[in-house]
Amino acid sequence: MPLSVADIQAPIAAEMELFEQKFRGQMKSDVMLLDQIMNYIVKRKGKQLRPMFVFLMAGVCGQITEATYRGASLIELLHTATLVHDDVVDDSNYRRGFFSVNALWKNKVAVLVGDYLLSRGLLLSVDNGDFELLQIVSTAVREISEGELLQLYKARRLDITEAVYYDIIRQKTASLIAACCAVGARSAGGDPAIVEKARTFGEKVGIAFQIKDDLFDYGTAEVGKPLGIDIKEKKMTLPLIYALNKAGYLEKRRVINIIKNDSENPKKVDEVITFVKNSGGIEYATQAMNSYVIEAQALLNSFPKSTYRQSLYQLVQYTIERSK
Repeated sequence: MPLSVADIQAPIAAEMELFEQKFRGQMKSDVMLLDQIMNYIVKRKGKQLRPMFVFLMAGVCGQITEATYRGASLIELLHTATLVHDDVVDDSNYRRGFFSVNALWKNKVAVLVGDYLLSRGLLLSVDNGDFELLQIVSTAVREISEGELLQLYKARRLDITEAVYYDIIRQKTASLIAACCAVGARSAGGDPAIVEKARTFGEKVGIAFQIKDDLFDYGTAEVGKPLGIDIKEKKMTLPLIYALNKAGYLEKRRVINIIKNDSENPKKVDEVITFVKNSGGIEYATQAMNSYVIEAQALLNSFPKSTYRQSLYQLVQYTIERSK
């Protein structure tokens, strides 16, 4: 039976509980509207995988300190800011099955709330002199923005190669998990070599995590996002890139034409899904995901043995075995 998040969290359960309290405190505001929105955001937080990476990596590299709590808060504040802004950019009314901030309070408020979260994160670090942590996380936020823009630019032309695909997901998804691990290592007093090893580990996990997400688009889970949503949004994912590379000229042109002009038609989207499945795109992407996991596990095994390391190992398994 697959492990639950609660099982994996066991060595840091007390820390995660205290983190929740501290984080709620940091989200408080004297402005009633802001406070209302902050409460709404905090109540709808997901599985807390990012803070788990921070705390477990801190445990692996030494001691969980006050800086670990601040580092985890910084990542959550900046990440939440990017999500609130993302929903405005995507004109999205839902986030994890709940109404998004922009759906309930309109775009203007959502943009300002994103800015507020960003400034809370920056001040938390500056006021406590956590400049190295701030540098790690700010670099990740810059990379996320660059990755998003690169993807938008390429989506118009649908000319993504495998190398460009990896560039995009390394920036868009993996940079944040890499930052979580680097922040955890640094907050525990890790030297630059240890911090870099933790960051590389996180990056490999993040790439595997994103490939797993790509696979959901092709019905590789019982639940999760609706089928073909990436195709409708003209996102070039690894299974599709592989299938197009293998296809003959006419077949390739036909599929690209569907994605460009007919991606709102469910029947046509099904055609693309079938094309990818028949081309071996699912197997190819699964193999790529597993090879990143093996590399991440090898890096993890170079750290000293501990309950934290064991949980981190399980967390990696969880990210690729999850069903949504």
